[in-house]
Amino acid sequence: MLTFLPVFIRLPLALVLVAINVGVHATVLLLFAVIKAAVPVAGFRRLVSGILVVIAEQWIAVNGVLFALLTRTRWAVDGVQGLKRKGWYLVLSNHQSWVDIPVLQKTLNRRVPFLKFFLKSQLKWVPVMGLAWWALDFPFMKRYTKATLEKHPELRGKDKQATRIACERFRELPVSVMNFVEGTRFTPAKQRQQESPFRNLLRPRAGGTAFVLETMGEMLQSIVDVTIVYPGGVPTLIDLLADRVGEIRVRVRELPIPPDLIHGVYENDAEFRARFQTWVNALWVEKDALITTMRAGSLR
Repeated sequence: MLTFLPVFIRLPLALVLVAINVGVHATVLLLFAVIKAAVPVAGFRRLVSGILVVIAEQWIAVNGVLFALLTRTRWAVDGVQGLKRKGWYLVLSNHQSWVDIPVLQKTLNRRVPFLKFFLKSQLKWVPVMGLAWWALDFPFMKRYTKATLEKHPELRGKDKQATRIACERFRELPVSVMNFVEGTRFTPAKQRQQESPFRNLLRPRAGGTAFVLETMGEMLQSIVDVTIVYPGGVPTLIDLLADRVGEIRVRVRELPIPPDLIHGVYENDAEFRARFQTWVNALWVEKDALITTMRAGSLR
């Protein structure tokens, strides 16, 4: 434990160690990604994809060690028993901060198959990390505004096509497909703007979840529903590294996938869309109540 060091030493040290971890693992990832791209043999590429996942899981594990060394944050996690590394999961979570991502990774690393997120296309240009996400076959999605689609109707469906291609690629190796159902980070301002009926959440966006189930539903064995609470207030990544996060509470639930929600076409079937939205809203009602309970001091 290095928490005895004053913050003006510990925070720069934390940033340096995280940067070294990123640099070492990203370099190795890119080396294997280049090898994978250079050899157009399906079996070989699957083998290298597995190696890339092992490297990424080690990267996450080292981050966990750094959190333990440099912070006194208490991690209260419940519900991860029984999860399996071999299989396919759909992981759903509430979203408040960029800290949610390392929290999800630390909580689920090596307990479920490697987490893969749908990323905004702009993130491919993030130095180092953009290349690492590319090497790991993270799907980059380009969202179009209504105004853009009105001017360029030929772009309609492009994002769904990219999602379908990504989901087909996910069939090659066990994977946990991660989806922040709210679509954006929670803030009180967004909550008011949406007139959200939930105390702790934004309105869920069901379309992305529905499309993953439509494309991969028969492969996915269950849903891993994750609820994250920061009792001391929503932190930034700097807050986490500077040891300003007293406690992180995480509750994990494995839920069955309703069979009648797998084969419908969300965009074209109004009855199915209404049924799917009812299911997601019911899940969100439960999560909203659970967050209130967790903030009061219980993970149950």
